[in-house]
Parts: sequence; C-alpha cells; structure tokens
Amino acid sequence: MGGFRRFLLRGNIVELAVAVIVGATFSGLVQALVTDLITPLIGAITGGRQPNFSDYSFTINGSQFKYGDFLNHLLSFLVVSVVIYWLIVAPMTRLISLFDRDKKATTKQCPECLTDIPAEARRCAACTVELVPDSEKPT
Repeated sequence: MGGFRRFLLRGNIVELAVAVIVGATFSGLVQALVTDLITPLIGAITGGRQPNFSDYSFTINGSQFKYGDFLNHLLSFLVVSVVIYWLIVAPMTRLISLFDRDKKATTKQCPECLTDIPAEARRCAACTVELVPDSEKPT
C-alpha cells in the first residue's frame, strides 16, 4: 500500500490532476464564451437574430444529421486554440527565446570541418586543426 501512496503523491500525478481540473473548468469557460458572446455576435452580423447552431440539422432516410451541433463544437475548438496560443504558447515562446538569448555560447563550430566543439578549445577533436581563441583574433 505504501508504494501505491508514493505513486499517487508523486509530483507528476498531482500536477496532472490539477491540469485536468483546470482544463475542465477552462472548457466550461470557453463554452460560455462561445454561447454567450460569439454566437450572438455572429447573429448580429448575419441578420440580427441570435442563431442557435445546435438546432441546425437535416434528415436522410430517417437519420438525423446535427451539423449545427458540430459547428458549435468546431467554434469552441477554434476559440480554445486561439486563446491557448495567444495567452500561453506565444508568451512562453517569447520568454524562452529571451532566456536562450542571454545564455553564453558553450560551443562553437570548427572553421574547417564545421563540427561543434567547446568554445574554449584550442584544437578541433575531429580534424585536429589548430584554433585561434576569440581573444587573440585580429579585429
């Protein structure tokens, strides 16, 4: 039983549980955004009445195809994708690039064989060419 308890209390499991709960809550928020704001906006643009896409359907041989419900889910997916991209992915990408830009280079390329070598190396391990340190290069 102790192993199971350690498994459940590991950081990854707890973080995953929190992510699922936040994701479910975020999904409800996006559904409300689509239903309460985006759909009426589309209705205002297309003719003044608020469309209810979930009512749109057609029937073939007694089978009902609810393409309106699919449109609602597609719109929700697109809104979630845009929100996640602009509020999470883009800022994190920018933040990571700022941190990477500030890192000092630890490797450089050999001018002869283009192999990555340590920045302080005086000789290439691959082709054995002698390297001039950056501090001794003529300007």
